[in-house]
Amino acid sequence: MNVVLTGFIGTGKTTIARLLAQKTGKSLVSTEEEISKKAKMSPGKFIEKNGINRFYDLEADVVEIICEFDDCIFDADYRILMKNENVISFKKTSVIIMLTADIKDVQERMKKKASSWTKKSTNELEASIKEYESRCGKIADYIIDSSRMSPEDACDLIAHYVQNE
Repeated sequence: MNVVLTGFIGTGKTTIARLLAQKTGKSLVSTEEEISKKAKMSPGKFIEKNGINRFYDLEADVVEIICEFDDCIFDADYRILMKNENVISFKKTSVIIMLTADIKDVQERMKKKASSWTKKSTNELEASIKEYESRCGKIADYIIDSSRMSPEDACDLIAHYVQNE
């Protein structure tokens, strides 16, 4: 069984995914890295060069391929689950864990990353998070608020959930 760890930027998914992979002995797979490998460029550059629709096709191809893997932790960019075909592919082989966080925590964590989101107003950011959480909250098997616990505690909780699947 695979675990898809998703969440908006700044919810701790990469940190928790690394810890979870170490704790469980599962392989860690970054969806963004896999897309970059297949595209031979970053997702942003691919979109600039080929357009968003071609990117969605590439992304769906990558998701279909990685869903054939077994015993993996997928560090999944929040946008990847906005497309139904990706959700369907992941649901066949994976449990989906969505991480959330308070807006203040998200903004603080974003300061540490070079992200276009840091230039957005709080209202724009909140609207985007709300849209994402509304969509992904319906498809996630479990939702964890990473503002309420340490990455280690979140990892332990996820490991518990996965054992019960």
